[in-house]
Amino acid sequence: MDLGIRGKKGLVCAASKGLGRACAEALAEAGVDLVVNARGAEALEATAQEIAARHGVAVTPVAADITTGEGRAAVLEALGGQADILVNNAGGPPPGTWTDWSREDFIKAIDANMLTAIALMQALVPGMMERGWGRVVNITSQSVRSPIAVLGLSNTARAGLTGFVAGMSRQVAPHGVVVNNLLPGIHATDRAVSLDSGVAKAEGIGLDEARRRREATIPTRSYGRPEDFGAACAFLCSQQARFMVGQNILLDGGALNVSV
Repeated sequence: MDLGIRGKKGLVCAASKGLGRACAEALAEAGVDLVVNARGAEALEATAQEIAARHGVAVTPVAADITTGEGRAAVLEALGGQADILVNNAGGPPPGTWTDWSREDFIKAIDANMLTAIALMQALVPGMMERGWGRVVNITSQSVRSPIAVLGLSNTARAGLTGFVAGMSRQVAPHGVVVNNLLPGIHATDRAVSLDSGVAKAEGIGLDEARRRREATIPTRSYGRPEDFGAACAFLCSQQARFMVGQNILLDGGALNVSV
């Protein structure tokens, strides 16, 4: 399927690896020129070169902490102040217990997983509205639909972003701008390794056993593949997604049994 976005310009955050890189790859395959961001300069530069060589598009790396004003300013400068596509993504805060989290822990989580995405939308969506076309995909988590106790910091921040998008997406839709959230379950990324390592340590089992136990809870009996997630993101950025507005789309292998 031709997604109809060849020649568009996009920003993908946290794009050096994992789900962010998968989204960048899929958009580049569809012909989108990209600015990609992550904190690690070496890995990001390598990712940008590989994607550009593979797909024949322009890929500009900007190594910066997107959760800071300085980082966002650097990314916006590389974009020339405008983009057609925005993929918001940031690593989730660490797991823990509700009694252990301080106010500072919550502020850090909200800043990274809620306020940063909002700031980028506020910076880029007005231009999309003026031009009459735009796509925003916020990568959140399945925990938005079914909160996970040990991920309380993530639950809190991502639920706030979900509430913001529920209103904002309907306000910008008349101007040709489509905003949706993509909710990953467990995928085969470093994040999964981190979570499984925590379980392995807590329960005194091996990492492989921790993964097997988690996979057994997923109807597909496997973790998601990053490339499938990237393809879903690219579709949400396509011309064909124009009628999908303000949705929270699960990609979790059926792990959550929800009817609405």
